[in-house]
Amino acid sequence: MWAIRFFVGIHVLILQGSEGAAFTMPALIIKIFAMPSSIRLSKRLVELIACSRREAELYIAGGWVSVDGQVVEEPQFMVGEQAVVLHPDAKLEPVSPVTILFNQPIDVEFTPQLICAESQAADDHSGIRILKQHFFKLTQCLPLERNATGLTVHTQDWHVSRKLTSDAATIEQEYVVEISGELISDGLALLNHGIKFNGKALAPAKVSWQSETRLRFALKGVVPGQIAHACQHVGLQIMSLKRLRIGRVAMGKLQTGTWRYLNLYEKF
Repeated sequence: MWAIRFFVGIHVLILQGSEGAAFTMPALIIKIFAMPSSIRLSKRLVELIACSRREAELYIAGGWVSVDGQVVEEPQFMVGEQAVVLHPDAKLEPVSPVTILFNQPIDVEFTPQLICAESQAADDHSGIRILKQHFFKLTQCLPLERNATGLTVHTQDWHVSRKLTSDAATIEQEYVVEISGELISDGLALLNHGIKFNGKALAPAKVSWQSETRLRFALKGVVPGQIAHACQHVGLQIMSLKRLRIGRVAMGKLQTGTWRYLNLYEKF
């Protein structure tokens, strides 16, 4: 009696007789290809709601589609037998660019990874639905100088970026400065106007005492290092420097290391 054994990957059949004799012969190998069991999420959505491919991609990118209860924002996501659901309030519109306000921590070099879903402020009342796309292609405007903390702006909106870049010299910024040392006579008046930096007279500022060890600076056209230079000029040393406001947008109660969306009604 003959027994037939087949080894995967070897294109021969080994025939073995009852007496132990064996010989080989060419084998015809037939490969059977299974039909794909999964398809792109956008294609599945097209099948489910009879929309165009572009419409499906907009729904998905907008965070309106869930797969087994989890929101998926990638049209190319592969699905099989999972439950695909379109949110009943879904809107067929492109994702609008956002602007994010971030409270930069001290002694931490900024990286884009600091702004993520986990670090969103619990009291963000903007009403904007958080999407993965909101964390891509963010441009930082008016960066803080080294060792400073506080309000920073990161935007996808070219209108905001252009405003903060082209009008940087006229947009007022507010800082609170922790200081040590003894202020010289007429030092406060000098801080408000009369100090030169890098050979040029600084623009008039609004400087006032906030407490015995804190000064409030409100000034335009801020140049990195100018506040420290001004303080040293009048006998003071900076212990900490924190930005509270840019234009008409204040950091408010935003906690260190957290962020919130810029509200639609807020303008710099």
